[in-house]
Amino acid sequence: MQSLIDEVQQHVLRIQVRLFACRARLLAGTDDEALHDLRIALRKLRSLLRPLMALNACADLQQRAAEVGRVSGPLRDLEVLHRYLQQQGLYAAAQSRQPLLQQGYAELLDSALLAQLLSALDGWPPQWREAAGGEQLRGLHRLIRQRLGKDRKRLLQALLDPAHDRHRLRLLVKRLRYATEAYPALSELSGRTRLRLKQAQSALGDWHDHWQWLLRAETEADLQPCVPAWRAAMQRAEQAADRALDKLVRDITRHKD
Repeated sequence: MQSLIDEVQQHVLRIQVRLFACRARLLAGTDDEALHDLRIALRKLRSLLRPLMALNACADLQQRAAEVGRVSGPLRDLEVLHRYLQQQGLYAAAQSRQPLLQQGYAELLDSALLAQLLSALDGWPPQWREAAGGEQLRGLHRLIRQRLGKDRKRLLQALLDPAHDRHRLRLLVKRLRYATEAYPALSELSGRTRLRLKQAQSALGDWHDHWQWLLRAETEADLQPCVPAWRAAMQRAEQAADRALDKLVRDITRHKD
C-alpha cells in the first residue's frame, strides 16, 4: 500500500515539473509542441487522479486540471489547423490566423485557471500525506481496480452500440488509455490491448481533426479550397478508426471472457 501511495505522489510531482516546463516553453515560444505537451500532462494528471475522486484534495486538483484542459482545447485545434495550412503552402490562410493563435497563448498563460492549477499542485503533497496518515487511502488498490474496470466496461458498451458516437468513443478511448498508463500494474490489460487503444485514439484523432476543420470551413471562406481533400481524408480516417475499433472490441471482449 505504502509503495502505491509514494508512487502516486512521485507521479504527480513529475507531472507538476512537466507542466512548469511546458509553461516556460510557451512563454519563450521556443517550439511548436509546448501546448500539446502541456495538454498531455493535464490528461495524465486527470487520469491519475480520477480513481481518487472520493478524496477532496484529489477531486479539487482533478477538476482544476479538467478546466485548463477544456479552455486550452480550442487553442490546440487552431494550432493544428495553422500547422496544416503552413505545411500545405497556404501561407495567407495560416498568417491570418497567427494573431489569434498568439492571443490564445497569451490568454492561457495569463489565465486564472492555469495559475490556480499550479498553485493547487504546490499545496497538494501535504494534503496527500495527511490523507495517507489518516488512513483515508485504505483499500487504494481495490478502488483503482474498480475505476479501471468501470472505464473498460463503459468503453465496451459504447463499442458494441451500433449507433455509437465517434466523439464519445474518442473520449472513452483516451480515458482508458491514459488511466492504464497511470496504473499499468492494476489495469489488467495486455500490452496488445494497450497498443490497440493507442491506435484507436490516433485514428479517431485524425477523424476529429478533419471533422472540426470542415465545420470551420462552413464559416471561414478561405478554407473552402481544402474542403474536397478534407472530406476524402475524413472518410479514410473513419475507415481506419472503424478497423482499429473492431480490433479493440475483440481484445476487450476476450479480456472480459
